Amino acid sequence: MELPTYSTEGTQAGAVTLSDRLFGAKLNRDLVVQVATSQMSNRRRPLAHVKDRSDVAGGGKKPWQQKGTGRARHGSIRSPIWVGGGVAHGPTKDENFKRKINRAQGRAALAAVLSSRVKEGAFAVIDRLEVPSGKTKDAVTALTPVTKHLTGYRAGGRILLVLPGTPADLPVRRATENLPHVNAIRAQDLNVLTVLSFPYLIATQESVAVLEMTFARS
Repeated sequence: MELPTYSTEGTQAGAVTLSDRLFGAKLNRDLVVQVATSQMSNRRRPLAHVKDRSDVAGGGKKPWQQKGTGRARHGSIRSPIWVGGGVAHGPTKDENFKRKINRAQGRAALAAVLSSRVKEGAFAVIDRLEVPSGKTKDAVTALTPVTKHLTGYRAGGRILLVLPGTPADLPVRRATENLPHVNAIRAQDLNVLTVLSFPYLIATQESVAVLEMTFARS
């Protein structure tokens, strides 16, 4: 599969051959949902935490004798039915939400969502992206002409900028930090959940090679 590459002026600069294994895969919705929900679960951090009766201080002494008072039997003032007592069956920070994702599953799901973006015309390749000044206005000047080749793109649309992950990326990252609709990511860090979070992708030609080397290997 061939895809045109564009310069920062918006003109076609050439073409790049994409791996069918990574950019020509069929969309398996069930697999994509499984991998995406697993990633969200793995990122989840339990915050809600309550103390049960063993964690609450005090209550070591029986409140009153078992019989003869006319009152109900109680063994501790830290029982869940007492005010100030422990909580029964409440949430704790010990809960584990982790889910395992096989490497083959993750790569297959990533290939499916990337292929979907290519088919939708929401994936563009730029031959080279350099912003030596590190200024936001220069990043806008470089990216705006390329966005015209994204199907259905409108100003302010969320863009995921895929970079090759070299030291030369630092000025580009600095220049795009103040753009609320643009997020830069290293090609080797690309994942299903991130791709699904952005309707449009722009990748440099060098980062496409990194993607194929990282995720299209057998």
